[in-house]
Amino acid sequence: MAYVKPGEGDGEYVRSPMPKKMKREMFAIADQLMGASKIKVMCADGESRMGRIRGKLKKRMWIREGDLLIIRPWEFQDEKSDIIYRYTRTQATNLARKGVIPEIINIF
Repeated sequence: MAYVKPGEGDGEYVRSPMPKKMKREMFAIADQLMGASKIKVMCADGESRMGRIRGKLKKRMWIREGDLLIIRPWEFQDEKSDIIYRYTRTQATNLARKGVIPEIINIF
């Protein structure tokens, strides 16, 4: 995953993975837990999608309502997506302070 350098002059790096536009990844907020590894998410493009926790993250990372996520919409069904990464609360507030998160989903 790519890392972002917020400003050119301050020399400060944010060590958080960022969504890759080439792979159609985007920011999202966990909206409602549905059970069975499914979560309703509010995406940065303004749509609400059903997110599926991938097997790699299923047992390792717990996701709660209000968490900042990186998702990748399915190519054949746009209303569904895979959850790629979950940010910690500290990472999410740092990204919000830097202005990286789109305003439509910025709750931090």
